[in-house]
Amino acid sequence: MVNAFVAAGGFWILVFAVLVLGGGMDSALFDYELPGGCVAAVPAARREESRLLVVERRSGVVSHCVFRDLPGVLPAGAVLFRNNARVLRARLPGWRAGGGGRVECLLLRPEGAWEGAEWWCLLRPGRRVVEAGGFGLEGVYGARVVGVRGGEYCVRFCVPGGGSVLSVADRVGVLPLPPYIVRARGAGGDFTVLDGERYQTVYAERGRAVAVAAPTAGLHFSEGVLAELGARGVASHDLTLHVGLGTFQPMKGERVEEHVMHREWYEIPGATGAALASSGCRLAVGTTSLRAMEDFARKRAAGGGELRVRGDGVFVDEAGLFVYPPARFSGAELLLTNFHLPRSTLMCLVAAFLTPGSVEGVGWLKALYAEAVARGYRFYSYGDAMLVL
Repeated sequence: MVNAFVAAGGFWILVFAVLVLGGGMDSALFDYELPGGCVAAVPAARREESRLLVVERRSGVVSHCVFRDLPGVLPAGAVLFRNNARVLRARLPGWRAGGGGRVECLLLRPEGAWEGAEWWCLLRPGRRVVEAGGFGLEGVYGARVVGVRGGEYCVRFCVPGGGSVLSVADRVGVLPLPPYIVRARGAGGDFTVLDGERYQTVYAERGRAVAVAAPTAGLHFSEGVLAELGARGVASHDLTLHVGLGTFQPMKGERVEEHVMHREWYEIPGATGAALASSGCRLAVGTTSLRAMEDFARKRAAGGGELRVRGDGVFVDEAGLFVYPPARFSGAELLLTNFHLPRSTLMCLVAAFLTPGSVEGVGWLKALYAEAVARGYRFYSYGDAMLVL
């Protein structure tokens, strides 16, 4: 594989040889400096007006486009696979029992069925909530802690009239925006309406409110872009990955291999599974989609014994897959993604995708990020996009 990074010389290759062959890959390789003004506080005025950095892996050519150019950039035969999860209004307001102070409750995932009464949550202040015997919001819900694991709390909710926790979240919950967006905005301004519309993809299904973070690569698609893709014969297939907070968790150990990857459930309908098996130019819309696609492909290649199939023909499984260089891929040939946090597992995945079977993608990815910074690209959830061909 030839690209501008490799052609530049052997310095990074020497560094990789020392760090990788010397007992694992140093997680510091995925660190980088980002000027504060590069973090996108709000989305582009129109979804399709986000910028798009296009990387051709074989030639090493890098192009700078606008997202509305995507239909004309994709190769013939491309097929989209996208995460149709909807972001749950997971931040619930509440008060401690007995007239205590305010409580912040963040829903993470259910203990069992999504319609069930018990959920794993983050609570602030957790210890005081336990001591108070519970928390709630008068006339809306009551709750008490029934289990603790690490920094998470298993909470049993009681909703008047027998409603579900999901109905409570839809009624009084707040979207769990990443903290870097809040910091970038600073004080002042009400973005409730903007976030309610733009922190969801246009194809998010209302009945799929199973994510606590948006599949951000999909935020760039507008109805117009999707219509043009369809007119060009580009098919789109949906899957659902239950995006969790682990998406934002940085690697904390000195070696990449030391990181314990979070686990997330995914659902792949039968028609999507068939398309994954038959398509030869699969575009993963986002690292969330790619992670599910790769987990599915690897288990299917192993005989499919690990894959669970519901009565409705939907494949349901849990992905704990951690992809980092020099991994190879069997689930997708193309990737659309945003610009990610330093030391994130998402950077590891993109670096591996740039140069499958090699560690050279780490340096190349950092060079691409440096170019994006120099050209004024906007980073993170509300930022711009990168297409890897």
